[in-house]
Order: sequence, then C-alpha cells, then structure tokens
Amino acid sequence: MSAEDLAGKRHRLLFEGVYERWTLKVNGREVGFRPYGYSSVIYDITPYLVPGENSIEVDVDNSNQKNCRWYSGSGIYRNVKLLSTAETAIEPWSLFITTPKVDAGAATVAATFNVDGLKPDSRLTAEVEVFDGDGNKVGSASLPEVGNPPEVTLQVATPRLWSPESPSLYTMRLILKENGNEVDRTEETFGIRTITFSADDGLRLNGEPLILNGGCVHHDNGILGAASYDAAEARKVRLMKEAGFNAVRTSHNPPSPAFLDECDRQGLLVIDEAFDGWRDEKNSNDYHLFFDDWALADIEAMVRRDRNHPSIMAWSIGNEVMERKKIEIVTTARKLAAECKRNDPTRPVTQALCSWDADWEIYDPLAEELDIVGYNYMIHKSETDHQRDPQRVMWQTESYPADAFSNWVKTADNPYIIGDFVWTAIDYIGESGIGRYHYTGQTEGEHYTRPQWPWHGAYCGDIDITGWRKPISHYRDFLYNPQRKLYMAVREPDGYHGEVRTTQWGVWPTWESWNWEGHENKPVEVEVASRYPRVKLYLNGALLGEMPVSRENGYKAVFTIAYEPGVLRAVGVDENANEVEETTLETAGAPYAIRLTPDKTLLAADNQDISFVVAEVVDKQGRVVPEAAAPIEFSVGGPAAIIASGSADLASMDSYMTPTTTTWKGRAIVAVKSTHTPGSFKLTATSPKLKSATTKLKSAK
Repeated sequence: MSAEDLAGKRHRLLFEGVYERWTLKVNGREVGFRPYGYSSVIYDITPYLVPGENSIEVDVDNSNQKNCRWYSGSGIYRNVKLLSTAETAIEPWSLFITTPKVDAGAATVAATFNVDGLKPDSRLTAEVEVFDGDGNKVGSASLPEVGNPPEVTLQVATPRLWSPESPSLYTMRLILKENGNEVDRTEETFGIRTITFSADDGLRLNGEPLILNGGCVHHDNGILGAASYDAAEARKVRLMKEAGFNAVRTSHNPPSPAFLDECDRQGLLVIDEAFDGWRDEKNSNDYHLFFDDWALADIEAMVRRDRNHPSIMAWSIGNEVMERKKIEIVTTARKLAAECKRNDPTRPVTQALCSWDADWEIYDPLAEELDIVGYNYMIHKSETDHQRDPQRVMWQTESYPADAFSNWVKTADNPYIIGDFVWTAIDYIGESGIGRYHYTGQTEGEHYTRPQWPWHGAYCGDIDITGWRKPISHYRDFLYNPQRKLYMAVREPDGYHGEVRTTQWGVWPTWESWNWEGHENKPVEVEVASRYPRVKLYLNGALLGEMPVSRENGYKAVFTIAYEPGVLRAVGVDENANEVEETTLETAGAPYAIRLTPDKTLLAADNQDISFVVAEVVDKQGRVVPEAAAPIEFSVGGPAAIIASGSADLASMDSYMTPTTTTWKGRAIVAVKSTHTPGSFKLTATSPKLKSATTKLKSAK
C-alpha cells in the first residue's frame, strides 16, 4: 500500500462471519476480538497500516467444543471486504431508510446517516437520489448543510410496493460533498411497504391480509457445509419460494448478507434471529460464556447491518432460552428488545418460547415484553392464551412437519395466529437424525438421547439437500396456496424395507414412486392432495375409485389399492364432474443412464458463481429409477472446478468434498464453481454400469 493510498483516506475491513472467538491483527497489532461466529463486524484498520506491505492476520479459536447445536463450520466462512473511503466519509451501516407514510399515490422516504471525520472548517453537503428497479430516477433531495446525524426526506410517486408476490426494490444513492467536491458515495437497496399486525385483524402487508407459510433454516448450504457462496444463498431462497413458502426464520443466528439480499429480490419475509441461548448453557462452550459482555453489541451489529432489508419483518432476540423460570429473563428480554428498537424503531420484536413441562403460563411476563410471541411446538395453548390475553399476537416459530394441516387450521381460523414456521424448510448438517424414519432393529430415539452415527444431518426439512421437494412440501404448499391443485405420492409399504418407525420431527416415508417390486397384489396406500372437490385414481387405465376432497379430510384422499406395475394416474374433478387435471407415476425400468440437470448454464467468471447440477439415474425412457444406488464420478473440463458432491442420504459415509458420490433414491447433486477465466466447459458424470452424461456450461465476465 503506497503512501498515497494512506494519506487522507480511511480503510476498513468488513467480516461477514468468522467462526468463532476470533482476533484481527494488522502488522502484529491487535485490532479487535469477537467471540460470536455469526456477527458481521467492521474494523477501522487505518491507524494500523504502514506504507508498503501490510500483514493482516485472523486468529480463530474454535477448539472449545461443543459450542453449537448444529454444524457451525469454522474459520472465515463468509465474505471479507475492504472498504476504502476518504477520511471524511459516510459511516458504514449508518444509512437508515424508512418509509413513514405510504399510500397508492405517494410514499414518503426518509433517511438518516452519520459522517465520520467531520472537520470543523469544512462545509458538507449531500445529495440523495432514488431509483426504481428499472433504473429510473423517481425522487431526489439535497442537504445544503450536513449536520451529524443528518436527516432527509423525499417523495416517490405511485410507489411499487414490495411483497412476496411482487418484490419491487428501490435504490438510494447518497453523495457526500466537502466544500463542493465529492468525497464519498454509497448506495443502499430498500423497499416500500407497510406491515401491521393485531390480534383482531391479523397480519396485513400493504393493507392486505397475509398468513405466513414459513420455514426455519440453518445457515449451512448442504453439500457445501457452512461456506456462504452468494449463489448457494440464492438457491436456498429459490428452493423455498418454489416450495410455496412466503417467510423464513433464520434459526438461530443472523444469516449471511447474501441470503437477505436474495430474500429481498425473490420475495421472502424474514424473522432475523440473534441467539440460540442467553446466560444458561445448552452446550458447555456455547454463547452463554459471552452473553453478558457481548449480547448488546451483537444485537446492534445485526440490526444496523440488516435494517434496510424490506424482507425483514421482525427481530428475534432468542430461541428456547434455558433460564425460562428465572425472573431475570424478563429484564434481559427488555434490554435486548430496547436495543433492537434503539437501532430500528420500525419493526416488532419477537422471541421463540418453548416449554419442557406444564408451566407454560409462567411465560406471561416475558410475553408482555414482546410485540409478537413465538410459540415453539406450543400452539395448542393458543386458545386459552387468547382468552387470558386477548391482545396477544402469536406465530408458531417452530412446528412438527407432521402437523401441517392442524397448524394451517390454526392460522386460517384465528387472526391472532399470524403464521406457522415448520422445523425445517430445508435439510441441514448437524443435529444428526432429527426427522429421520428408520426400521425395527436400527437405533431408536433422537440425537440428544443417544448417538445416531453414521447420521450427520437432519432430515426434517420439506426439501432435501439435493433440492428435491418431499411430499410433505407439496402438501403444505396446497394448504397455504390453494391455486396448487393436484399432487400424488405413495406411502412406502410397512415392511417393504423393514417395519417403519418415525421420529418426533419425522413423517412416514412417502415417495413419488410406483416401483414396488416384489409387492405385487399387496396393499399400497396412495395419497392424492388436491384442491378439487373430487379426485379419481386410475391404474393402467382402469378406474380404481373416486373420493371427495375437502377441509374435512385435510384436502387429501388416501386410496388403498393392490400394487401392480404400470401407470398410476390421479385426476382432479371439478364441480361439474369434468376431469380437468391429472398427474401420473410410472413404473421405471432397469437403470440405464445418468441424466444431468443444471440449475443454470451461464455463470459469472468471478471465481464465486456456482451451478448446482442434479444427477439422476434413469431408465431407457428417461424415468427416474427411484431405488437406484449408483456410484457416480464427476469430472469437469475447462475453466471450472468441482467443489462438492453428495446425495440426500444423511447417513451416507461419502465425503461431500470429493467428485464421487452414490445416488440415493436415484438422485445426487454436484456443485461446479467458476474461475476467474471465462469460457465454455463440460461436466461429465460416469458410473460403471450406466450410460454417462455430459452437460455444457459457460462462464463470462
């Protein structure tokens, strides 16, 4: 770094996430320490820099185990950015944009910010411009004199309102001038929308009623582990949107900035959560060791970093804290909520509460400190709680997947219950075995009662780590999005692979499969989820039955039929007895070939972009072979690299970090990353007894 780079300039480092207990040193001098691995931190390193070469060192200590209840990763797992500005500059994270008044004709947009390096003899001015998603300037304002903190307001005519269905975004450009010369500028994306909630009217977004169909997610990215590539975060949001979710809870920590950016772009409402626990431990070396010294700083970092995201609808200050019966829990919640409101007075504060015994009502004083009360698996208490406190607004912040219908009924019938967040939306690494099914003779129970090795992940998600939507996902989608009309899957016959046992977060193994070899003429249960008033079921052209479908039977018809290979066809029948939609399952033949399907074929040549490519074992007719377990080796030629591969089998011993894996239920996935070099490249998948497959991809600057 030259002397010119240092003179009159300010240099900061932004760390989006380092796990955990890490120290930053510049040229051997300690700049700062942070224990929490999920907080983003900005350090001003200007005083530590010298002309010429500089040494930047990050010392990470993740040796004290256990310190997390899921897979945390270790080290620098999110982006690091150098922020270089003039000495007089806009303080990072200080620009705060609000929309205090919104109607169809116009929206008032207000902004405050702070200035670093303000000199007594300087005259500072500022210009603010707002652009819509098409790049058109739709508002502007000037500050002839900048105080500290300065405030500015402007009007945006006929605003495009942000919502999950229409996630319209705006960009604010702030230009800071000193004595007439530009010294700094920053741009911030925001949205224009209103959110209100009450026990009488429920949740309203832009004045329209909305029920939250939510899912919890952990921070990992499946086969990538904790590594937070922007493309992986975008995929995670896309999978949730495709599954019909309109909301997400970031359990149990602040997510990556890229994840929130994608929630803004794609339209997913967010509960942004700070902590899994407070002072009392869940693991011997977890955050409870640092809570008193660091909790307020970590809350401040979360809120200041994230408060301009239109997707964020609430701040969560904790999850199932262990000190639930201590009086200090009330004052602690009050302090954390106040810190949220100090940095952002516009959003509600929530907390996820749970009970391990009969003393649920002991939470009443704590609930009074919250704007919205989170119920983990406790929504059965909602009616009596509502009688005791008619103004309490609730959402179920965690629920069992198997309770999808009863939880939907709660939200549909009670305006004071504004949504349900299933545990979880997507399978994740860690908490091994949660949500699994197993067979008699295999290890019983949950991971917290006995080891579940070789399980290394949680199977409770609506979506597995390859991106395949389990039948429970389609069913949940039908409940909250009635425009989805028809879906069919088959319950694995009990005893086919063994006597089935489900666990607390599990559901019965159900598959999009009509391959039950050896089970001919034996009973099979076929589930047809539908919003049509009636459904018919055909097997090899013969009508097997017709059933009504309504709320009374959970919008699900269950047919018990004798298995016979061929074509199974479910048909939706409208009010006039017309067959208007159908879906089929066909018996697949012998494994014949591999089929590759990339989620995108054009990548940015930035050494960061990723194409997630699904590999399926298919028969000669291109039908997925649902029981195929085939070893696959991936290779890539050209400017790209294979960085991970795997299947949805969370008990597999295959490493995610190699280009080889074994398909599970006929499916696997591989992550292919671009390099800095643009160009075309091919991904090839081979297996000893299958026809190989190749797909062409390209990266460009």
